[in-house]
Amino acid sequence: MTIKIQFTLKLWIVLLSCAIGCVGPGTSNSQNTSWQEEFGIAERTLLTEGRNDFFVLEPGFQIILESDNERLAVTVLDETKVVDGVTTRVVEEREWKNGKLKEISRNFFAICAETKDVFYFGEDVDMYKEGKVDNHSGAWVAGLDGAKAGLIMPSKPEVGMKYYQEIAEGIAMDRAEVIKLDKVLETPAGTFEKCLLTKEGTKINPLEKEYKTYAPGIGLIQDQKLLLTDYGFFDKR
Repeated sequence: MTIKIQFTLKLWIVLLSCAIGCVGPGTSNSQNTSWQEEFGIAERTLLTEGRNDFFVLEPGFQIILESDNERLAVTVLDETKVVDGVTTRVVEEREWKNGKLKEISRNFFAICAETKDVFYFGEDVDMYKEGKVDNHSGAWVAGLDGAKAGLIMPSKPEVGMKYYQEIAEGIAMDRAEVIKLDKVLETPAGTFEKCLLTKEGTKINPLEKEYKTYAPGIGLIQDQKLLLTDYGFFDKR
């Protein structure tokens, strides 16, 4: 009887410890199943320029990623746009496939002055076909039709964090989970250590997923088969 009581007490202690450690969105516990979508943006001081360890939001900064048949150029423009009452920085993405322009998107970001978290306020999208704009699939803007800004890059990522990057029901519901903080990756632009690895997907199609790697001081260096080939500021090249 004594053995049974001791076992029961130990079992309750284990269960209680797990419950305490697994509660709350955005925690570092790998068992967390909640996706954070509230970030207290209205109470933050948001800027159009700055950086954290894995995201550079400074005009003139550019990264180039390439694979055998694709190319992606991400450029922080010297341009801002007011979205949902917030002045954001415009970041342009251009994608080519087999040498042909596939997409141009203008993304709207702002960085928190206090924490250096970077928030995503939407994007204008031009999808190309045979050299002409074919559609605007995936475009969304915070403040319209219930859309809200998401978190594109936390300033202090922790393994197990799960957060929405885009919050526009039925249009764009991308989200990310932090997998590793110590990845080492070799790219054509060099070998990088202490990298952030994320698994990203969408609520719209939960079966879709892709892995991305971010290097300290640079940002995105790997997106599926695309690898970093060049990076830096225009005026320093």
